[in-house]
Amino acid sequence: MTRREQLQQSARRMDSATIAAAVAAAKRGKSDGRLQLSAAMAWVAYACPDACEAVCDNIASAWLGSGPTPEIPVGLPEAPLEDSFWSAFWAVVDGHDEGYDALSITVAVAALAGAVHPRMAELAEHQARHHRGSAEAVKKPVPDRTDIEALAGCPPGSLGRSLHTMIVENGYDPEVLDREAIALSELPHSLHYLNARILQMHDVWHLVAGYETTSSNEIAISAFQLAQFGHNYSSMFLAAVLAISTFKEPLGFTILMQIICEAWQHGRETPVMMDIEWEKEWNNSLESIRSAHKIPTYQSIFPADLLESIEGASLWKKLQLGLQLTRYNYRLRQNKRQPAYQ
Repeated sequence: MTRREQLQQSARRMDSATIAAAVAAAKRGKSDGRLQLSAAMAWVAYACPDACEAVCDNIASAWLGSGPTPEIPVGLPEAPLEDSFWSAFWAVVDGHDEGYDALSITVAVAALAGAVHPRMAELAEHQARHHRGSAEAVKKPVPDRTDIEALAGCPPGSLGRSLHTMIVENGYDPEVLDREAIALSELPHSLHYLNARILQMHDVWHLVAGYETTSSNEIAISAFQLAQFGHNYSSMFLAAVLAISTFKEPLGFTILMQIICEAWQHGRETPVMMDIEWEKEWNNSLESIRSAHKIPTYQSIFPADLLESIEGASLWKKLQLGLQLTRYNYRLRQNKRQPAYQ
């Protein structure tokens, strides 16, 4: 049996003890641990979204050394993972060989929504209606598009002006992807609202929750969104990223897991951000918004530009980073909680 076939067969319910054992193995650098964790994330992303919270709580708590470890519910509704889906999934993994940028991997993962079993739409809709972070929000009408001109008129230092600067200086689309191009209007109302609002507010949450626009922080904010709203695309993205690391970049797996688990717990500990009427906050400062809504900022043991630093560093800098990451992996294997990255 190939390793890909092993992942496919492992993409099913695991109990909390099995997840903890997989985490321990991955920390020791064992390939089977990486494969099992990737399979667990694929299962909740593409087959059983109602199990996502329990699975991710167990993974994050085992990885970080503290947090809830609920038992994984038995008998939850699932969508079958068919051969046609796996063909599409492995095509996304293999696309790494050609090189992904932020937009191309987003489009590639989003396309997997068309490869899953039709029942997944029903399961994802059910999760959106019942998740603590989206249950109230999805009852609202789908929001209008962001008014860029209104943001430009906000006072210096405000959320609105900061958002306008981020969008203009970086050439971002105000809503990341065009709603009509990805056919959001064809989704059930709950998923239509949830996906439209997350795309629209993605950069707002970057600013308010303290996520930079670096590669590692884009991965992290997906875990934050998944914890906050049960966002199915975010789980699909994380499952694909972990599979890519497992099969293409295994040396980076522990870094990804640390980043994802930190952001997952940050999302779980942060008050529900979907319920905030953000358009009423445009003129307020980031500090006042965080204080009023009790929003902590994301903290990682790694610097936000870690992946960029590794890619573009001098030989000496790469040696320094390599030594620091070797120490990090050593501490993982000793099952010690991680101190701040030095």
